[in-house]
Amino acid sequence: MTGFVSFVGSGPGDPELLTVKAVNRLQNADAVLFDDLSSGPILEHAGPEADLVGVGKRAGRPSPRQHHVSQLLVDYAQTGQKVVRLKSGDGGTFGRLEEETDALKAAGIPYEIIPGVPSACAAAAAAGIPLTRRLTARRVQFITGHDVKGALPDDLNMAALADPKATTVVFMGQRTFPGFAKMLIDHGLPASTPALLAEGVSTPDQALHRMDIATLAERLGTGVSDAPALILYGALADG
Repeated sequence: MTGFVSFVGSGPGDPELLTVKAVNRLQNADAVLFDDLSSGPILEHAGPEADLVGVGKRAGRPSPRQHHVSQLLVDYAQTGQKVVRLKSGDGGTFGRLEEETDALKAAGIPYEIIPGVPSACAAAAAAGIPLTRRLTARRVQFITGHDVKGALPDDLNMAALADPKATTVVFMGQRTFPGFAKMLIDHGLPASTPALLAEGVSTPDQALHRMDIATLAERLGTGVSDAPALILYGALADG
């Protein structure tokens, strides 16, 4: 018996931002393996008999290892079940999607990928700003703020990231932003460049903080919150 796995992007947290297809897969799933940020009211769409298994990863907290999550997907599917792997935001954006699809391919298990509302898009919408603007912000770039060891990646394209004509979104970058901001300024990006710290986007705990990159770096240097957060910087970030 071979089951089927649906990789479902749950969006940033508001269940009303789920796609119709995502809701359908949740309602018909035998098992749902979910990220921390995809829990709560989103899981209410799952059927009453579905197994609900938390496999989420959060920075600085004990988390299941990736190979265990991938193997769990294989194990459930090999019993013939319809499995939903519920990922926060869009699963293909810094969601370690490929590691899990590779495991399914190796086991001969079919799957599909259902996109979700990217958290970066939801953050911009919550702040009432666009991600692009003709002549002012011609390009959008998404980066991760830490490597596999939690440090700032050492292979960043600083010329691109310090481009004042781009809107840049930093995922998982609160702890490393002070050092990153210094590098940006050293590469010519003005310290006064607008920045937006978006916490708990689309949830009841949502908080949006606008300041410049230098002030944000100073703020995050004194400590970060436990809330999931994105950092946007560039000409449009001040709204």
